[in-house]
Amino acid sequence: MTDIVFTRRSGWIPNVIHEHGELKLMLGAGADANHSPRTFTFSITEAHLAVIREDLARHLLLWSAVLPLCDAAGTEGRLDEEAAVALLDPILLSAPADVDALFQRVRWDKGRLIAHGADIGLLESGQVCAAMRAATETSDGERAQEYHADRRRAERGVVLGPLDAAILKYTGQYLHGATVPKRIPDAVDTTLLPQVMRVIATAEQACAGMRIGRDPRRGKRATDKRAWDRMATTVDAAVRRAHPELADDAVRTVSFLMCSEAVDRSRSMPLEDDEETAGDRAEFGGSTRKRILTFTDDKGVEKKWLPDSPRTATGEFWEFVGDRSAADNEVFTIEDEERGEGIQLHFYADSIARVTTVHEGGGGGSEPEYQVEYSLVDGIDGYRTLVSTFVRGGCAALGPHGSWMADAADLERARRRRDAE
Repeated sequence: MTDIVFTRRSGWIPNVIHEHGELKLMLGAGADANHSPRTFTFSITEAHLAVIREDLARHLLLWSAVLPLCDAAGTEGRLDEEAAVALLDPILLSAPADVDALFQRVRWDKGRLIAHGADIGLLESGQVCAAMRAATETSDGERAQEYHADRRRAERGVVLGPLDAAILKYTGQYLHGATVPKRIPDAVDTTLLPQVMRVIATAEQACAGMRIGRDPRRGKRATDKRAWDRMATTVDAAVRRAHPELADDAVRTVSFLMCSEAVDRSRSMPLEDDEETAGDRAEFGGSTRKRILTFTDDKGVEKKWLPDSPRTATGEFWEFVGDRSAADNEVFTIEDEERGEGIQLHFYADSIARVTTVHEGGGGGSEPEYQVEYSLVDGIDGYRTLVSTFVRGGCAALGPHGSWMADAADLERARRRRDAE
């Protein structure tokens, strides 16, 4: 039978229990193979219990030193009870100077002590007993996270000023740089918030009118990386000019915020190029275009766009690409059968072919004759322009939008030259 003899308000601080006629310290640490918390116990004496009851600092120091032993036990190993018991007298019953000396020799969990209010400067200087004078039973996990985040930055040689830190807290990236940024004004000291907002305003003005669309070649939610890089570069340059005192981490988090928000705006809209779509609607009104267009992919899947469709042809096509595009499905075609022409997009090679019927097949078994011309394409923006132009004006309208070559070998040589640049 197990009885709890002593416990503190924080449920994670080790408890003292009475089990099978013995006093034991019980603590939860780590997890087993099924991710359930593990519990460890080891024997203590009445003298140890007396100190644990009366001295929060010593109790926390003992916990800090035992935790690495629990980590060493892993998901199913046993706690090294001899090592744990060997820590009891030196930590609970020794003079402060001896405790400080012990903590120079053993592993211990510094973050746990920081979360419970330890003075960081004194901990860093090896004065662990003095550092624990301000210890509290309640834990502040964010304080420990901030400490570890600062340590990681220090290892990279990064030192943040007050405004740098405030900007990172505003975007929610102070603790974890990989976190998607957002706006958290309440996380910033009110005296620094106006300065933070001036930096944000600089970034907003720099990228006003810029957008980051999606890249349906890589799926419906994929981001146009080139547009992201353009916006990030623009924002970085503007913020550095206006606020040269900022650390790189602060500048990057601001550009990350602007780009992330631009992507969110794009993802809330249909998968199409809005500017091109607006042009399509203006020209065709959604229903005045009389010809049917046929979309196909490299797997033989076909979809038709009809003149009475509520969406534009470009919007329907890019939706089709976003749904169907994959690593083994990178060739898409738009065909206008009535005009006898079409385009074929080769996403794997950043190229396009326009195909025009020169001579229809007829009686006597004559085969139709086609003219095929090729051009390189400059990223998703180039593809959007070509698709929209073809939808509006057919192959003839594509002339100014590419360097057209009649020979596929010429296209391959041009592609190699481009890739070598």
